Amino acid sequence: MRILGSPRGARRALRSVAVAAAGAVALAACGSSGSNSGSSSSGGGSTSSGPTYTIAYEGPLSGGNSQLGIYQKFAVQLAINNANAGTTFGKLPFKLKFLPEDDQGSGTQAPTAAQAVIGDNSVMAVVGPAFSGASKAADPLYNQAGIAIVTPSATDPTLQTHGWNNFFRVVADDNAQGPADADYLAKGLKVSSVYAIDDASAYAQGLVGAFDTQATSDGLKVTHETAPGTTQCQAGTGNVQQYGALATKIKSSGAQSVFYAGYYCDFALVAKALNGAGFTGKLLSDDGSESDSFVTQAGSSVAQGVLASCACQDITKNSAAASFVSGYKKLANGDPGLYSGEAYDATNAIISVMKGIGSNVTRSAVISGLHSVNYQGLTKTIQFQSNGNISGTAVYIYKVEGAHMVQLGAVTSLIG
Repeated sequence: MRILGSPRGARRALRSVAVAAAGAVALAACGSSGSNSGSSSSGGGSTSSGPTYTIAYEGPLSGGNSQLGIYQKFAVQLAINNANAGTTFGKLPFKLKFLPEDDQGSGTQAPTAAQAVIGDNSVMAVVGPAFSGASKAADPLYNQAGIAIVTPSATDPTLQTHGWNNFFRVVADDNAQGPADADYLAKGLKVSSVYAIDDASAYAQGLVGAFDTQATSDGLKVTHETAPGTTQCQAGTGNVQQYGALATKIKSSGAQSVFYAGYYCDFALVAKALNGAGFTGKLLSDDGSESDSFVTQAGSSVAQGVLASCACQDITKNSAAASFVSGYKKLANGDPGLYSGEAYDATNAIISVMKGIGSNVTRSAVISGLHSVNYQGLTKTIQFQSNGNISGTAVYIYKVEGAHMVQLGAVTSLIG
């Protein structure tokens, strides 16, 4: 999961969180579970007329990994504001509203968030859920309700195997990312052994499974252990104290590298424990950790040189995204981050389909339209395979330099 925009200082990251928290209060009526009355502010000084439809967002807006959801929420809101203002698609034959729902990235909370969305008859599509575990829990409900779900970041490979006609995602799944991570360690960094850890989440288990298979094929000695995410960071069962013992075990194993499948909050705890144990090998994680929030929580000295991968690239390196970046900063009072670009593209792909339908938009028509959409977004062309997966599988590597995650390049170019 990634798209950290231009480098952000710690102060900016904290300010973004503070603004997001204030925004959550302001949007409480529209985003709270069980309430349809305020399905939300459209913003942007709409020039459109006709009926009003809602696009929802479901993701973690509170909890230990909330920054990942906040980055996406503002991007969805910006896309809706721009569309209402006529700056993206011209004048629309309808007005759009925005409904954010907080599922804390949890499979336990996701059904409640989904039911709140489904209960609003004006909702035509959902951007999200953001996390794979939440997707597994909520997607069957959205499928039953016939609402399109376009996730910017849930990468579990099993999500597209359930026959959900309403399921779409705008990033490559873990069957592309996991093998690329293994190839980078073996062929790019040329290590001979790796200690693979997963946080027991649906996302991590799919990713680490694909990683282990490719790492073994690449000739790496693989040791694999599950360390459940902690209650401090997510809805896990692990205890923070587990990482000290795990770090000692990894140091004693002689492994030259560690691959962590999970999210930045727990990965920061792992990195600190490894540093305390004297581990000096390479640390690589995934898009769930590819955030400047990892640097803040791990501490700059611990985080230096740590690597993360993502099936996405830094949107600020794209000159065509300048307007998006400036608009995002104005709305969120901070830079775009992890999967902001993908969330923006997912929303605009939905809106492009809705505009093509006209003033009489239905949930089923949106699903049908997404199956044939060909929308040129900022991060990629949004075009889906028959199972809802995006076309294209590029994976990029990022490295902590100073206070930020900096893009190094695509795995294919880094391994030659």
